[in-house]
Amino acid sequence: MTATTPAPSALRPPGRRDFRKDLPADLSASAAVFLIALPLSLGIALATGAPLQAGLVAAAVGGIVAGRLGGAPLQVSGPAAGLTVVTAELIQRYGWRTTCAITVLAGCCQLGLAFLRTARSALMVSPAIVHGMLAGIGVTIALAQLHIVLGGTPQSSAVANVLGLPAQLADPHPAALAVSAATLCVLLGWNRLPGRAGRALRKVPAALAAVASATAFAALAGLTLPRVDLPSWSSHALPELPEGPVLGLIAAVLTITLVGSVESLLSCVATDKLIASERGTEDRPPRADLDRELRGQGAANIVSGLLGGLPITGVAVRSVANVKSGAVSRKSAMFHGLWVVLAAGLLVPVLDLIPLAALAALVMAVGVQMVSITHLRTVFRHREILVYATTIAAVVLGGVLEGVAVGIAVAVALALRRLARTRITVAESGGVHRITARGQLTFLAVPRLSRVLNQVPHGGHAVVELDGSFMDHAAYETLQDWQESHLAHGGSLELTGRGGAAFSGGTLGPSPDTGGDEDPGAGGGVAAGGGHRGEAGRGGHQCCRPWTPWQNHCDHRAAQAAQPTPAGRTEQGGAGPEGAAVHRVPGAAGASGAPAAAPRRSGAGQLASGIGAFQRDTAPHVREELARLAREGQRPAQLFLTCADSRLVTSMITASGPGDLFTVRNVGNLVPLPGAESGDDSVAAAIEYAVDVLQVASITVCGHSGCGAMQALLNSRPGDPATPLTRWLRHGLPSLKRMGSRHHAWARISGRLPADAVEQLCLTNVVQQLEHLRAHESVARRLAEGTLELHGMYFHVGEAQAYLLSAGEDFFDCRVFDSVGQNA
Repeated sequence: MTATTPAPSALRPPGRRDFRKDLPADLSASAAVFLIALPLSLGIALATGAPLQAGLVAAAVGGIVAGRLGGAPLQVSGPAAGLTVVTAELIQRYGWRTTCAITVLAGCCQLGLAFLRTARSALMVSPAIVHGMLAGIGVTIALAQLHIVLGGTPQSSAVANVLGLPAQLADPHPAALAVSAATLCVLLGWNRLPGRAGRALRKVPAALAAVASATAFAALAGLTLPRVDLPSWSSHALPELPEGPVLGLIAAVLTITLVGSVESLLSCVATDKLIASERGTEDRPPRADLDRELRGQGAANIVSGLLGGLPITGVAVRSVANVKSGAVSRKSAMFHGLWVVLAAGLLVPVLDLIPLAALAALVMAVGVQMVSITHLRTVFRHREILVYATTIAAVVLGGVLEGVAVGIAVAVALALRRLARTRITVAESGGVHRITARGQLTFLAVPRLSRVLNQVPHGGHAVVELDGSFMDHAAYETLQDWQESHLAHGGSLELTGRGGAAFSGGTLGPSPDTGGDEDPGAGGGVAAGGGHRGEAGRGGHQCCRPWTPWQNHCDHRAAQAAQPTPAGRTEQGGAGPEGAAVHRVPGAAGASGAPAAAPRRSGAGQLASGIGAFQRDTAPHVREELARLAREGQRPAQLFLTCADSRLVTSMITASGPGDLFTVRNVGNLVPLPGAESGDDSVAAAIEYAVDVLQVASITVCGHSGCGAMQALLNSRPGDPATPLTRWLRHGLPSLKRMGSRHHAWARISGRLPADAVEQLCLTNVVQQLEHLRAHESVARRLAEGTLELHGMYFHVGEAQAYLLSAGEDFFDCRVFDSVGQNA
């Protein structure tokens, strides 16, 4: 017998990548990142007032050390704009060499935090505070660099820069202003270059193109202005033992540690999200290890400080460029650091030609971009604009550490205010006392709750409406004690609303949070068992609770009493349709141990139960709005054309309510071409009515995954019998033809190809139906006037993820809903 040598691939451990195969991609990506990092590193060093070599040292160390030791393989680290203001203050106060020592100590603190495995806790800081901190830093950077752009010298603080700006504007330096203007024009217009030549030029990073263009302009025009001056490396300053007040030095170290760690970890998470959206599961590196990433950042800061470099963090802009350039392993970041080392040794004569005004304009643009519109919209949506604005103001006026402290204090105060903002009222009508509690019932609301409850006379009938989703132990016991006293004196009691779902048989039942413990308050709080689609539909995640139990698991006959458990009590099981209480019997489990599903109800019983729940729980909350719509008529913003599939709940996936959408549903979300022989003009009539009468501003065609109509269309044959379904599906034949045509690129979904032919047809069908829409006269007219927009949308049912069709492309993207803020 002869032994055979196994193939090299068989000797590799499972999951081990072939690094020789990955090397070309990593080399290419590292070059792209290097071209971005080189001018930014010099600009950030200039903005801090540090020696310009310090930016190159930090870029090289960040690439090599953090790239090798960090927990996010594709994250790129280096000097970042987020630490610019902090570093500049330290240099002014303690000098450059002491600042290097502070960087070393901050790296040691990061290693300690990583050893204690606290990386994940850094993400507990409110995003509004982080975004406000970055925006405040961006404003401070922009104000300082504006003076250099105008040919002057920045002042020591943001307030001083603002006060000195009028005098600087009155006496600008023409040469510096011209170079800065050229830099900004190229930077802002580079990615908009048209045509084939523009696509080729856009492969060069905009930052590099802007600085190179400004340098060439200054050289050709013979302008006299300050330029980069890289002294000999033999005179490069290294750290010294810190000198200064101990408390001040401790505060400085903690500031570098806090800001650098939070920015690095947020960039790490953002990079992970980008990789997940750009690549499939098979082609992506392992998920980031946040504690390891913090160790890598700590080690990199120690090395950078010892070598006389700036503080280091993970940088979102360079990391995004790394991912989009096709990097597949950490070798890309390490190679980028190597290229910085080579440039620092070989390209010094070239770097000395760069005007400082060009670098200042580049960093000023980065500072402005740190005030992200996406972040602002998110903050507005979550009603945290006060936290955001105060953090910005505190960072600009006081400093980063002070700004973060103020932001945390305001966030805590706002959270306590919301927690305590419970409206409790009592009204008497016809001998019935109605107590309404709107908001969360916590210990902060107990004094008001007790005062209102004591206004109900003994022996009277009371209706308590608990319209909140949480009740803590103190509020629970207050209600329980009052209830027992009220019933003992001959009174009667009824609990309604979302919080009233915990009420059963005239007593407050066991808390759902505790799984039915004997002690009703053992869990420290009572979560409302029900939910209505009124106030909690969007913010409280109550809107989806009724559907699955209603359809699959529970019996919702309103008159049916809760079934007793073996222990003689009931267990709270969730919510029925629109807030009806549901009671499950413990122990009724199948062989797998899961609760046994109750039989499906008949259509009439299910419908009646749902209507009853609507009238009881939801109608009171929407009656006023529906009355307004009845008076004023409907004015929907858009026509929403989608499939009849029962899994598509249009109001849920678009977060819309009554009067928002004019909805048309049919099998396969098809739009017949005008004049098509179908015998059914309902879709064309709806389009005409929506566009000409209702004057909608947009039309959306929404397809979905697992569409049965598209599956039937794929399986159809020319000789199939003519049924109503097959006749209708003929309107989808152009989509089938489009999918098989060589003249049309395959539709993609968030950077990946469709999973199978059915998904491909579902995507292609959306694109094709948009073309059918344009053929309708009313739509074509409004499009020509510029008063109507068309949108394509795809909803993946299994992922609960919506994707929008990018303009001009067969590309469906989900990142428009989850934009990642980028900073340099």
